[in-house]
This record gives sequence, C-alpha cells and structure tokens, in this order.
Amino acid sequence: MKKILITAVVTVALACVFASASSTPGDTDGAGSPIYGVTIAQGYRQWELIAVSQEAGSLDELRAILGNAAAMKAYREATLPFPDGTIIAKIAWKRSPSVGDDGALGRMQAFVPGAATTVQIMVKDSKKYATTGGWGFGRFINGKPVDKAQHETCFACHEAHAKEQDMVFTRYAH
Repeated sequence: MKKILITAVVTVALACVFASASSTPGDTDGAGSPIYGVTIAQGYRQWELIAVSQEAGSLDELRAILGNAAAMKAYREATLPFPDGTIIAKIAWKRSPSVGDDGALGRMQAFVPGAATTVQIMVKDSKKYATTGGWGFGRFINGKPVDKAQHETCFACHEAHAKEQDMVFTRYAH
C-alpha cells in the first residue's frame, strides 16, 4: 500500500511539473505576428542573457533580453550585421517594489519583476525580411500577437534609432 501511495504522489508531482512547464505565462499560442508572421520560439526562456534594462515613465518595466545561440555568437564576436538565424527575445514585467529587500536595505529602493507585460521577438532572415533590414518583428501579450498597427511601428523605430547596430538596440552586457 505504501509503495502505491509513493508512486501516486510521484506521478502527480511529475504531472504538475510538466503541466506548469508547458503553460508558462507569456508562451505563444502558435499565432504569428501580423505583417511578419513571427512566433515566440520554443525554449526561448532558456536562452542566454544578453542584457537587462529598465523602462521608466509610463511603462515602468523591468526587461530581460535573451539571445539564441546564433545571437550570442554574434554578440561575443562583435559580428555585424547579425547572421541569419539570429533570434532576440525581450521579456518585460511591471516593476514591483521588493519589500523584503527594502527592509534589509533600510529604505525603499529595490525592485523585482511584477506582472508580465510583453514578449518581443526579432528574427533575422535577410531574404524573408529584405524590405525591413533583414528583421521580422513580433510583440505578444499573454502569448497572443498584438494588432497590426502596433507591428507597423517596429521597423521604422529600429531603422531610425539603431540602424548602425543592424537595427538592434541592445548592447551585450558581458
């Protein structure tokens, strides 16, 4: 009887682990972004960290920028333009005060990720996205792509502000 109970507990625990892994908040439902057809890449949360950033003002977000193997190789070797196959993901959360850290620090100054806001993806394919500098763009909220109007702003902003860096804003924080 004890052996059956242990087996049942282990089975339920493993099922919970697999269920939570397959339904991580922010994962894609498979729909591609309007205009570009970009989707959220499987396993992107296990990619390497390129850098972190904070967006102050009305967005008030903390962000982690991750890169696939091709992106990381290009960053490490200072390769521009980025090679085809490069994928960069930006995960964003509302900035939330860290009460525990603030208590230890003696004043309010520490922040941690709060509620998830967006996942943004850039995919390098110089043939497929020839008219947009070789990049396809995707912005997702709760795993679903935002509307076409928001995607129409991606290339123009990247071209105007990051053209000399192959349309990529993020610098490698090695």
